[in-house]
Amino acid sequence: QVQLVESGGGSVQAGGSLRLSCAASGYTYNVYWMGWFRQVPGKEREGVAVIYTGRFTYYADSVKGRFTISHDNAKNTLYLQMNSLKPEDTAMYYCAADDSRPSLMTASQALGIRAYKYWGQGTQVTVSS
Repeated sequence: QVQLVESGGGSVQAGGSLRLSCAASGYTYNVYWMGWFRQVPGKEREGVAVIYTGRFTYYADSVKGRFTISHDNAKNTLYLQMNSLKPEDTAMYYCAADDSRPSLMTASQALGIRAYKYWGQGTQVTVSS
């Protein structure tokens, strides 16, 4: 089992920045994939950015060039640096992890919610115009 706890959400004006953190605990030795997803009420949860073995990354087109995903192995913590935030980035952001897929996935697969077994409780990000 893997436990995930997000932090770092909040309210910011458009153009501002936030950094989300996700602390992983439990049996994380076989976690190959971790990622950030977001969801607004009434819509499906969507992939934002994912990372494979702490190095290889995929991003949703809507955040490319603005968001950066990274992983600190020593702290077992996943980050999402969000710059140039827009009102449409407003959502609940969730951290996800999976320990059953040791191979590289395509972007479409890796940014899909079905690829992840473990989920955090979420942290709210609100961007005002």
